[in-house]
Amino acid sequence: MKFAIFGNCHQAKKCEKINELFAALREWNDTYAIEQNYYRFLLDNGIATGEKIEIIDSSDFNADIAISYGGDGTLLRTASKVGNKGIPILGINGGRLGFLTTISNEDISQTIRNIHLDEYEIEERNLIELKAEGTTLSNYPFALNEIAIMKHDSSAMMTLEATLNGSDCITYQADGLIVSAPSGSTGYSLSVGGPIIAPDASVMVLTPIASHSLNARPIVVNDSTTVRIKANSRSHNFLIAIDGRNESCNEDVILTIKKAPYKQRIIRSKGTSFIKSLREKLMLGADTRR
Repeated sequence: MKFAIFGNCHQAKKCEKINELFAALREWNDTYAIEQNYYRFLLDNGIATGEKIEIIDSSDFNADIAISYGGDGTLLRTASKVGNKGIPILGINGGRLGFLTTISNEDISQTIRNIHLDEYEIEERNLIELKAEGTTLSNYPFALNEIAIMKHDSSAMMTLEATLNGSDCITYQADGLIVSAPSGSTGYSLSVGGPIIAPDASVMVLTPIASHSLNARPIVVNDSTTVRIKANSRSHNFLIAIDGRNESCNEDVILTIKKAPYKQRIIRSKGTSFIKSLREKLMLGADTRR
C-alpha cells in the first residue's frame, strides 16, 4: 500500500511521534512519499524519514491513502493537495482540538494495522466552490470548511449583499460573512455564533461576522443553493479566506459560491461518531453543575 504524507511545517512538537508512523508503515512493507516542504522541515529538525523516500513536489502524485499529520489546518491543506483525486485522507491529530483529525497520536500503530485489516470507515464530505467574476483566483478555489469574506484595509464595517438562487437577497452590515460547508460548522462559523451541523447534512450555512444589526442571524440553506455575493467597503477592497488561503480582491469582484462537483473522503475509526466527538471535545450536553 502506498501513502502520501503531509504535515505541519511550523511546530516541531507536532511531529514528535512521526517516527512511529514511519516504523508502522515499514512494518507492513508500505511505501510512502512525503510532501517536499514537510520533508525539509523534518530534516531540519533532525528527524529521520527513512531511505529512498519519494518526494511530492506538485499536485501530480498518486497514493492509496493520504496522511495528514498535524491539526485540522494541516488536513485542510492536505485536502487542497488531494483535490478531486478521490484519495481518502487519514487525519492524525498532532495538534489540539481536531474535529477533522480524529486519530490520536497515541493510536498510530493500531490505526495502520486497522487500515490493512479494512477495519475503518470512510466518510464523504461535501465541499464548496468559489468563483470570482472580475479577477483570477491564485489559490485552490474549493473549501472543505468555509469561505470567509472579510474586511481588509479598514476597521469600518462592510456591506455584503448575498443573493440566493438569483432572487432572494440578504443584506448584511458586518465585519464579514462566512459561507460554510457542513464540515466547517465547528470551525470559524461556530466561533461567531453559527449552528453545529452534522457533516453528512446536505446544507450550507451563511454566518455574519460581528453583525452590526441584532436581526442578522445565521441561516441554513440547501446545498443546491447558489450564493452570489457583492461586497462593499470603505477601503474599496476585501479579503477572501478559502479554508485559510487568503485572496485580496477589490469591491468590483462578484463572488459565486456553490457545492463542489466532488466530495472529500475522510477516514475515521470504527465506533467513532460526530456526536461522540462533540461530547469529548466541546462537552456537548455535559452537566458541569456540582
